[in-house]
Amino acid sequence: MSKTHRGLAMSALVVLAAAAILWLMGRPPTCTCGHIALWGKVGPQQSQQLFDWYSFSHVIHGFLFYGLFALLLRKTPFEGRLLWATLIEAAWELVENSPVIINRYREATIALGYRGDSILNSVSDILMMGFGFWLAKRLPLWASVMLVVILELIPLVVIRDNLTLNVWMLVAPSHAIKAWQAGG
Repeated sequence: MSKTHRGLAMSALVVLAAAAILWLMGRPPTCTCGHIALWGKVGPQQSQQLFDWYSFSHVIHGFLFYGLFALLLRKTPFEGRLLWATLIEAAWELVENSPVIINRYREATIALGYRGDSILNSVSDILMMGFGFWLAKRLPLWASVMLVVILELIPLVVIRDNLTLNVWMLVAPSHAIKAWQAGG
């Protein structure tokens, strides 16, 4: 097995391990609504289906990890950097679906009915990060920056949320932002 294939296989094993741990944590495999869809609408199916508005933020994670590891792990091959990014993204999915973070989302953001992700959505989120990582390797820096801006603006306009606001509201909640996000 080549180094490339070995590195990709290790990243795939991380994704499978994350899915198994989420299962052991009691996360539902798919939407509890009883059907699987490509797109989870805002509301009860958010973070339950294959993709949703927050899938864009995971693509951005891939861009950010690619840039960070290009600086910190210059001598590490692409597959090794992807493995590190996959480990971090998988760890975030586990933390994000812990009762502490689920409750934090409910308290600090407009996600009042948030129940956490289905395993299908979490695995998709990790793969979306991998897609962003792969895309960042192939695009020039200016195109990567433009794509990140676009991927932040689209959900900001459509659902009044994005990666930046999501992090802001988790770390330092703002009543003004929460009111604006709620349409007030």
